[in-house]
Amino acid sequence: MLRLLGRKNAYNVRKVLWLLDELGLALEQEDWGRDFRPTHVPEFLALNPFGTVPVLVDGEAAIRESHVILRYLAAREEAWSLYPRGLVERAHVEAWMDWVAYDMTVAMRGAYLGGELGLEPWCQPGFLVVGRAEYAKRMGQLDAALAEGGPFLAGREFTLADIPAGFVVHRWFAMSKLPERPEMKALMAYYERLSERPAFRRHIRNGLP
Repeated sequence: MLRLLGRKNAYNVRKVLWLLDELGLALEQEDWGRDFRPTHVPEFLALNPFGTVPVLVDGEAAIRESHVILRYLAAREEAWSLYPRGLVERAHVEAWMDWVAYDMTVAMRGAYLGGELGLEPWCQPGFLVVGRAEYAKRMGQLDAALAEGGPFLAGREFTLADIPAGFVVHRWFAMSKLPERPEMKALMAYYERLSERPAFRRHIRNGLP
């Protein structure tokens, strides 16, 4: 059976749990990281020397990095509707995944880690202002892309592109300390569309930001 190491309330772990649920895969989930079992112990570092969650253990293989795990699971299950075999279609999906991994970094640190959780150094005014402005800018880009295409990010079907992006969209609407949240009709419709998926409700829009 698959093992997923990482606390189930962690940002990167929840993305993987969402996909596992979509795929209907059984797993053993173990809480590691903040307030749970420490990830700097030899047992964990033998699986991931960087000490980060999640880690997926599949037989003798230990896979780290949440977006790598998403791609691994989709390919493992031959879920080609989620992760197309065509190179152009796959590149379109992966571009959105990388967009979240890179372009959302500043926004997530300032707006969420600083603005919502009050963590240092991200709660300092400079980080807050830049992070919140960046978050609004990136959500505007998503809104424009969805208004032009859709109903999902890579076209008519739900794909891996929608899992990382869907989470940051959820967080945008779930954050309680944003001074303002511009109206974005296509983005809101996308959020409600994702919310029709039971797995999204269980692991993302589940009362946690």
